[in-house]
Amino acid sequence: MNDRLDDAPDAPAAHRAADLITTPITAALLRGVLDLEQRERGLLPHRLPARARAQNNDGQLAMAEAQPSGVRLVFRTRATAIELDTLRTKNAYVGVPPRPDGRYDLLVDGRPAAQASVTGGNVLLIDMAAGTTQTQPGPVGTVRFAGLPDRGKEVAIWLPHTEITELVALRTDAPVEPVTDSGRTRWLHHGSSISHGSNADSPSTTWPALAASIAGVELTNLGFGGSALLDPFTARALRDTPADLISLKIGINVVNADLMRLRAFGPAVHGFLDTIREGHPTTPLLVVSALLCPIHEDTPGPCAPDLENMEDGQLQFRALGDPAEVRAGKLTLNVIREELARIVRERAADDPNLHYLDGRELYGEADFAELPLPDQLHPDAAAHRRIGERFAALALAPEGPLAARRA
Repeated sequence: MNDRLDDAPDAPAAHRAADLITTPITAALLRGVLDLEQRERGLLPHRLPARARAQNNDGQLAMAEAQPSGVRLVFRTRATAIELDTLRTKNAYVGVPPRPDGRYDLLVDGRPAAQASVTGGNVLLIDMAAGTTQTQPGPVGTVRFAGLPDRGKEVAIWLPHTEITELVALRTDAPVEPVTDSGRTRWLHHGSSISHGSNADSPSTTWPALAASIAGVELTNLGFGGSALLDPFTARALRDTPADLISLKIGINVVNADLMRLRAFGPAVHGFLDTIREGHPTTPLLVVSALLCPIHEDTPGPCAPDLENMEDGQLQFRALGDPAEVRAGKLTLNVIREELARIVRERAADDPNLHYLDGRELYGEADFAELPLPDQLHPDAAAHRRIGERFAALALAPEGPLAARRA
C-alpha cells in the first residue's frame, strides 16, 4: 500500500475543502455496523444495538463495541481526492509505550490502494494498576487520500479497528453514491480480541477481514476485545442481524476473565446457541474453540498484565490461576474445547447445520513455535494472515461447513 495523505501539500486545507463536495454520512454508506449514534460532532458507529448497550455495565465491552473493527465506508465515485473528518479516541496505558496510531485502509475495487492515519482526537488514559481511566479531549482530524484513478470505481475506507471513531464529514471532488446490494454472502462473526483485530497491522488485515476477502463474503465483525463472554444481549444481537453464515469463537475470554465454572459454562453455551437459532434456525453455524494459548491451555484464569516484566517494551500477560482448581470446575482452554466439542456433537444430531472447529487447526503448536504470541495472548500481524487464510480454507471454501448452503 502507498501512503498518500495529500497530493497538494502547499494548498491551504480550507481552500482544498472549498473545492470538494460534502456528502452526508448515512447508514447507506456504511457496512459492518448495527447502530449509529448521533453525537454532537458526528455519527458514532456501534457494533451492538442500543438495547444491548443499555443492558451492559462493563466499560471494557462498551469501549470494544464502539471500536469499529470491520466497519467501512463503501461507495461508488469518480473522485480522485477523498477527505474524511473524524474524531478519534485513542487508548494510552500508564507505564506502557504508546500504541501506534490506528490506520485507515483505502480499497479501490476491492484492492488495497492506500493507508493513512488521523491526528488530533481524544486520548483515553488507562491506569491498569490503579483501575482508573481519564479522557484527555482533542480536536477533529482529517484523513486525505488523493491521486486516485479518474474513473467510476467502488471505494471502501476501513476504519481503524483500535480507535473509537466518530464520523464528522465526507468530502470528495466528484459525487458519491451508495453501492447497491451486491448479493454477496453475508458472514456474521463473533469472538474475542483476536477476532476484534488485536495486533493486526490494519483494519482490512485482521484475520476475519482477510478471510472474508479471500472467500468473497461480506463481513460483519462482532469480535469484542475481552468481551466474548456469552452475554445474552450479544446472542440477541446475533439473532436479529441478517446473515447467511455465522461463526462463534468461544473460550479465551471465558478463561482469562475467570468468569464462570464448568457447571455454568455448558448451559450458557446452550442458551447462546438457542437464542441465535431463534432468528437463524437453519443458517450454517460454526462454533470455533480457542487458538493455542500456552499460558491458558491447562492453567485457569484470571489473566493479568505483567507490568514488571515487559520484553522490549512489549506488555506481557500471565495466567494467575492454579491448575489444581480444575478439579473444582475452573476452566482452561482444554476443558472448554472438550465441552464445546461435546455440545456441538450432541446438538448436531437435531441440527445438521451446526459445526465445530478446533481453534488449534487455525493456530497450533507448530505455529506458536514459528510465530509466537508477542504478549503471550495475542497473535501478531503475520499470524493474523495465517489464521485468516486457514479459516477461509477450512470454513469458507466450497467444501467447508460455512459454504455448503451459501445464499
